[in-house]
Amino acid sequence: MLDLVLLSISLFTWGIGEGMFIYFQPIYLQQLGANTMTIAAVFSAFGLAMMVAHIPAGYLSDRIGRKPLLIAAWVAGLLATWIMYLARALPLFIAGALLYGLTAFVSSPLNSYVTAGRGNLSPGRALTLISAAYNLGAVLGPVSGGWIGERSGLRTVYLVAACIFIVSTVILFFLRGQPVEAHDAAAPPARLWENPRFVSFLGLIFLTVFVLYLPQPLAPKFLQNERGLSLESIGLLGSVGSLGNTVLALVLGQLTARIGFLLGQVLVAAFCVFIWQGTGLPWYALGYFLLGGFRSVRSLTFAQIRPLIHSAQMGLAYGVAETFSSLAMVLAPLLAGVLYTRDPALVYPVSAGLVVGTLILSGIFSPREQAREGIPAISLPPEL
Repeated sequence: MLDLVLLSISLFTWGIGEGMFIYFQPIYLQQLGANTMTIAAVFSAFGLAMMVAHIPAGYLSDRIGRKPLLIAAWVAGLLATWIMYLARALPLFIAGALLYGLTAFVSSPLNSYVTAGRGNLSPGRALTLISAAYNLGAVLGPVSGGWIGERSGLRTVYLVAACIFIVSTVILFFLRGQPVEAHDAAAPPARLWENPRFVSFLGLIFLTVFVLYLPQPLAPKFLQNERGLSLESIGLLGSVGSLGNTVLALVLGQLTARIGFLLGQVLVAAFCVFIWQGTGLPWYALGYFLLGGFRSVRSLTFAQIRPLIHSAQMGLAYGVAETFSSLAMVLAPLLAGVLYTRDPALVYPVSAGLVVGTLILSGIFSPREQAREGIPAISLPPEL
């Protein structure tokens, strides 16, 4: 459990740094000369960069161990942030942003590391607790970034974040490695693509993440341009959102993964309504607090996958799931950009309506059984 404590501290620190700039990305892109569709394309490319790395990272974490992948991701994220700070023009900044997107490959080894080292905790609770550590740090980041951005410009925010990432990376080196898990060569588990329950769940992951991410990429731009909020106010909303991530991760993590998965979607629908119909900062803040349901949904996705696969496939299975999730995050910003150009507010009622559909599908197709301590993961015979 000491390793999970160190990992939590590293994630808490990283959350501070990332929270300082991540909410302001569309605004800074606009300052560098990007229009609405360019911003949407950058977010889509960011999602594409995230998508291509997950399966290789998951495969490697099962073969060479999880800690080397964690270190590689932290170092790459540190380098990407320095590039974004040093960039004076749009192309170099986009290059840094895409490199930062590639570091999302950390998700599979990170979730595998947490699941394997969780001790007596259930997978859902361990994953949501780690998520809460990151988000607790991210509570401090946006309000600090907004304050610095108003006084020294958003470029300075990237410098401060890059320095904070150095601390987070140093902490990570103190983690212990984990042994590489193996399966019985005489009775190997079913290949993932021959596991129908896992494959059907991938489709649900894609649809759910697509719908829940759709209202998010252009929300800061909408609130600044259409509702007149300042950078400090948007930073405050980001901090409230991170607080919501923390609180809701802890609350939903106490429930079964399936119930938390459903409730998280309802909360994102409420975010859409409050951003769309809200008439002031308190309403927008409530919406951003409830948006924490999105991150909980993603964490609880992995808790639902765990009973469907063999432990030796955990990294690869998580990588495949993250690839489908990232594909949704490639496509959703493009639709958000199209809707925004037609009517800046249109994305919110559309997203809220689509959540109803994903809730119905989730109620039908999300796994009902959960992994329990002492019970092996479900695996199908190799011939199926």
